[in-house]
Amino acid sequence: MRKINNRQVKNKFGQYFTPEVVAGFMIDLADIAPDSKILEPSCGQGVFLDLLHQRGFNDVTAYEIDDDLAKNFPNIRYESFVTADINEKYDLIIGNPPYIRWKNLEDNLKQELATNLLWNKYCNSLCDYLYIFILKSIELLNDNGQLIFICPEYWMNTTHSVSLRNYMLANGYFEEIYHFNETPVFDKVTVSIIIFKYIKSKYRNDKIRVARYYANQKLTVDILKKLKSRELFDGADFIDIPPFKKNERWILQTEEVQNELKVFEKNCRKLRQANRTFSLFDDDENKIELYTIGEFCDIGNGLVSGLDKAFQVNGDTLNEFEKQATIEVIKAKDLNPYFPDKYTSYIYIPDGLSKEEVQEKYPCFYSHFLLFKQDLEKRYQYNRQINFWEWVFLRNFNLFNKDEKRIFVPCKERISNKNHFRFSLIDKKIFPTQDVTAIFKKPKTKESLEYIVAYLNNPYVFDWLKCNGIIKGNIVEFSEKPISSIPFRAINWDKSEEVALHDAITNLTKKYIETRDNHYLSEINHSVNKLIGV
Repeated sequence: MRKINNRQVKNKFGQYFTPEVVAGFMIDLADIAPDSKILEPSCGQGVFLDLLHQRGFNDVTAYEIDDDLAKNFPNIRYESFVTADINEKYDLIIGNPPYIRWKNLEDNLKQELATNLLWNKYCNSLCDYLYIFILKSIELLNDNGQLIFICPEYWMNTTHSVSLRNYMLANGYFEEIYHFNETPVFDKVTVSIIIFKYIKSKYRNDKIRVARYYANQKLTVDILKKLKSRELFDGADFIDIPPFKKNERWILQTEEVQNELKVFEKNCRKLRQANRTFSLFDDDENKIELYTIGEFCDIGNGLVSGLDKAFQVNGDTLNEFEKQATIEVIKAKDLNPYFPDKYTSYIYIPDGLSKEEVQEKYPCFYSHFLLFKQDLEKRYQYNRQINFWEWVFLRNFNLFNKDEKRIFVPCKERISNKNHFRFSLIDKKIFPTQDVTAIFKKPKTKESLEYIVAYLNNPYVFDWLKCNGIIKGNIVEFSEKPISSIPFRAINWDKSEEVALHDAITNLTKKYIETRDNHYLSEINHSVNKLIGV
């Protein structure tokens, strides 16, 4: 990835320039002789070329589509690497390929891909420009040649990149992977970044060395040196993982964790498929189906005020109309696993009233809103005229107004410093704000809400979401779609032992919420683990 500096233009080439310290680290990962043939397929400003030259590597070829860049290097071919007719093979291909989603590609780049044999064989319109750089680079490597790239992590576990992953497994193996979660490797880029070293070979290794760095601070020579030598320090850990497998997600977890997640998923299969062999990418017609939370629960994102501080009840004496025009809400910061810290009173004046009606019925509230009027009128209007005392988006209001308990979870949860999520059981008629997502039982669901909240707070669900959830940096997203996709351990109501476990978990959860006694929490997790088989 590379970024055009000092130009306020659309980043049409997906350019995010590599810091020199990172480029040097990547070159040091290469195990090659001084006379090796080297290719840099998207050289940007030339940081890799400069450092390779300093280290005594002179047989270096580079490509760059943007002819405004890297003017000081004589060995650059200013043309598209994707369409370049290259007849040589290389011992090392290294660099920072462009990353552009298909929908954001310039028309001329899409046209290039439309006639590219590799792209048409392994990719589709859900794939990204990055993929062709990986594919073509591997094609251009000598046997035992090395590919060292820095790029986003996302393609290692998405369904539409399975063909790329299978191609890589068929043509070589990964030796090392460095995973940078929230580390600001590139300016204004928040996705998880990896550096990988891949060997083109018929040989297959028995493990992949993985270094994971979680700290939110810029990389230095010292940090990178410690990661390379696997020296333990705060913010880093080191694991060896089994080789990746065809038709599976690539998860940077130990074999033990991967096996536990497979058992977890196996026990969430729909009953009619309980004895089938599990494979994530089965053909649609034979696809293994898991029960998911979305089949058992209704899910909705919280109400949007547009300016929360203006809607919080400030303690003034209220008349009867004003007392009736308040609702209790919960903010994400007030949620814990299983139970909340507190509720907060918010103003909710029904839509459709005139200014005169609001002044007459809700004088205290009207005066309060006048203090924030200027900011309230700057809120996003959602294509309608919104009065300054009204909420801007009452999404899912009817769902939240139901006379039944519900589960709340923060819409976004940082996991860098915790090993749990905060699914909290909430009383009736309590409303979520925009930083909270609410979960309700569907009418047909027999499982209790206490069972569901205990299940969602289980450590194995946490591990599954760490590997399979929608994650940006160290932030896990909990909007409707990702919650809906969480595998669910449905109860087989024909099995008395499962019914008994369900009832025990329900009762234990009620006792834990009432007493906050951690002894009950241990029993809850023990009982849930029996059902999910781990």
